[in-house]
Amino acid sequence: MALFSGPFRPLFAPPMSLDLEQIRRIARLARIAVSDEEAAATAGKLNSLLGLIEEMQAVDTSGIEPMSHAMDLVQRLREDKAVEPDRREAFQAIAPAVEDGLYLVPRVVE
Repeated sequence: MALFSGPFRPLFAPPMSLDLEQIRRIARLARIAVSDEEAAATAGKLNSLLGLIEEMQAVDTSGIEPMSHAMDLVQRLREDKAVEPDRREAFQAIAPAVEDGLYLVPRVVE
């Protein structure tokens, strides 16, 4: 049975909750030492987060266009023009070797 149909429409979603054994397994896979108290606290936090995800999946979003941002934003663009002075001649005047406006460097790869 497919878990999703269309864009983010759950047909069948198993109840999302983690027990202490799953928390311990995740911690072991992540190589994190977790005490029983920390595992219980983490399970509560993760289960509340998973509950929020279940609530969000229950919202009917059919007919709603996906968007990249909640507000219509327009990026301000600047005019594409050079703002720094051309200092190539000054830089090449102090270079050890220049030919036809290009820097000459020693051969590295033979």
